Amino acid sequence: MLASAMTTLALMQPAMAVEAQTFVDRIAAVYKLGGYDIAFGPATLDGDTVTVDGATVTVAGMEGEPWKIDTELTFTGVADADDGGFTAEAMTVPDIDTEFSQDPVGRLTLTDISATDIYLPPEDKINTTALLEAVGSLTTGPLKITRNGADFLAIDAIEAVNEFTYDAEDALENIASTFSVSGIWADLTAMAAEDPQAGPVIEALGLQQIKGDINQSMTWGMKDGHLVVDQFLFDFADVGAIDFKADISGFTPAVLDKISALESASADATSEEAQAQQMMVGMELLQALTLTGSSIRYDDAGLAPKLLDMFAAQSGTDRAQFVEGLKAMAPQLIGQAGVKELTDLVVPAVNAFLDDPQSIEIAVKPASPTTLLVLSAAAANPAGLISAVGLAVNANQPAAE
Repeated sequence: MLASAMTTLALMQPAMAVEAQTFVDRIAAVYKLGGYDIAFGPATLDGDTVTVDGATVTVAGMEGEPWKIDTELTFTGVADADDGGFTAEAMTVPDIDTEFSQDPVGRLTLTDISATDIYLPPEDKINTTALLEAVGSLTTGPLKITRNGADFLAIDAIEAVNEFTYDAEDALENIASTFSVSGIWADLTAMAAEDPQAGPVIEALGLQQIKGDINQSMTWGMKDGHLVVDQFLFDFADVGAIDFKADISGFTPAVLDKISALESASADATSEEAQAQQMMVGMELLQALTLTGSSIRYDDAGLAPKLLDMFAAQSGTDRAQFVEGLKAMAPQLIGQAGVKELTDLVVPAVNAFLDDPQSIEIAVKPASPTTLLVLSAAAANPAGLISAVGLAVNANQPAAE
């Protein structure tokens, strides 16, 4: 009985190793669609835990700069999915504490790295949708970077969370995503002391220390490709906030596949046939995507007046005179585009912001959702394009709800 048990155990070991290797190979295959070429180290299976001895990650377009992960990656709760794929409850990485430069000496520490709710499809169903639903959440604890032993950059936490909903056939229907980088802090005093050009600018703008957060939220429907970016906000105390919003339809996984194909074709677009194919795919994309609206807004929290004061001092004048000079130049600079409607739209907003820097917003909102192909055709008449996209430029106005 003992001999039989030992023989059975010996026969099981290669099967376990193959299963673990199949699991990591599936991860590599899924992320290859996103432009990541991942070469994992040896993988072993113990119960429902797969342990991987490091990895090397190469990003498309940066083949000469691979990222080496010299630590164990641990996948827990690994199981076979009902459809023939794999699931894993979590992936964890040991805390990182490493030097990344010598002059100045740079050290990085990062703790509590984790990914949860991992799904890998069967080999014959690896596609863009599978890449989108591969991970439910990715989080880290505090990150800290030091320069020559002094604190330089710190982040309290990073968190990306995806919530998936499925239709009656168990196909991915919607994704609701949030992303945040909270408690960003940086001390630029050492950099200011070392750089004779950057130092005076950092001091004049009061940027010796900066604090802020980054937050994004969006929803994405797979069937109609309705992508709504509710917020993509960079908000820094005593500096300002930039927020981007968008409402686009037609951005389906199939369109993502076409974009990927277009990027691949761009690298080989030497023949007339390849260039014609590339143009055809580009036209299909413009026809597929529909713009409902988009905006980018800057709310000042102290940076703009300091910039105006600094440039006025460099010009040997005071801020009021410098602002009047900018306001006199604005119509000429914007008028170089040769579109009177654009000058009439932009100059009043620029002047209002220069007089009282509170906020400035650029928004587009067609009267009805319009394909990018129609808008690109309208670009032949710039004045008509301004009307077609519903371009608006406003200063010192409350943000739209």
